[in-house]
Amino acid sequence: MDMAPEVKRAKWKKRKRSIRRKVHGTMERPRLSIFRSIKHIYAQVIDDDSGRTIASTGTLDKTAREGLVGKKKREAAEVVGAAIAGACKAKGIEHVVFDRNGFRYHGRVAAVATAARKAGLKF
Repeated sequence: MDMAPEVKRAKWKKRKRSIRRKVHGTMERPRLSIFRSIKHIYAQVIDDDSGRTIASTGTLDKTAREGLVGKKKREAAEVVGAAIAGACKAKGIEHVVFDRNGFRYHGRVAAVATAARKAGLKF
């Protein structure tokens, strides 16, 4: 039996808080945060000390959108992972802390992480 949407969201927020207690990004090693919706996936690199987003991309981003035509969601997640790694490299960031944001590490979340690693990001 499925859970009610408000119960699902409350459980997700609880997992997210649990992870965020342990994961913290600095300027030397910022946090790579993933958000997954039904259709899209987003990634952003955050310096938690100053509260600034250093780089961000997603399936709705104009630069990444060109390479997504006709691709499935997991393939699109790989494009987003490579794009966020490229944006980090351009800003001189090589090491990040991965924040799965309460989502299980499989499917599209794992695809973003794997593609980012292949593109040269270390975490």
